[in-house]
Amino acid sequence: MSLDNLVKTKQLKEEPFDENEFHGLIKSAKTRLKDANNATLELESRFLLAYNAAHSIALAALRRHGYRANNRYIVFQALPHTLNTPPEIWRILAKCHGLRNAAEYEGALDINEQLVSELLSNTQTLLDSIG
Repeated sequence: MSLDNLVKTKQLKEEPFDENEFHGLIKSAKTRLKDANNATLELESRFLLAYNAAHSIALAALRRHGYRANNRYIVFQALPHTLNTPPEIWRILAKCHGLRNAAEYEGALDINEQLVSELLSNTQTLLDSIG
């Protein structure tokens, strides 16, 4: 599904690019990703920090293209169009989104070291891609 199709279905709206917002999102992502790599933190904290870093990068990529999402998940779905992200990366991010929601709304977070490692790696890949 293209970005224009997501506008037609009202999952995205067009909004002019704001360079200050973009740089703020990237700065936030870098800080969170650095903290998420701190192995002395609890695994849950590292997961949430890495997830939020990935979300900030995906949102920055979407904003750079002149769009804003109506929900958090769409920024990950749009990654193939905004950063040419392969499916194996954005699918992990989408899975992490579901886990993050379960933690936020149900108090249940079922994660492990392997998932956090994949999330950290994929988030770094996004950061490298956005420049």
